[in-house]
Amino acid sequence: MAMQSVLQVRMDTELKEAAEKLYEELGTSFAEAVRIFAKKSVDEQAIPFSVNKIKKHKAFGALKKYADPSKIGRERELLGEAIAKEYVENNRH
Repeated sequence: MAMQSVLQVRMDTELKEAAEKLYEELGTSFAEAVRIFAKKSVDEQAIPFSVNKIKKHKAFGALKKYADPSKIGRERELLGEAIAKEYVENNRH
């Protein structure tokens, strides 16, 4: 069996609940939808839907309307902590 990893994503509760409801109605789970998105992105080597440049945005480009810039700092901190933890675990003697 392939090694498994965990992905944590922060989002508004209302958006999460709406997505979970939608995917349940479609006969799948939110987690499976994320796996499908990742697999299709890798297969196509692109975001698997059309992204058009609406306006110039320094931070997020055309995806800015979907992003929450207030969460970037904390997400970077959490990523740094996860990388440090993994490094320590992999380099124990």
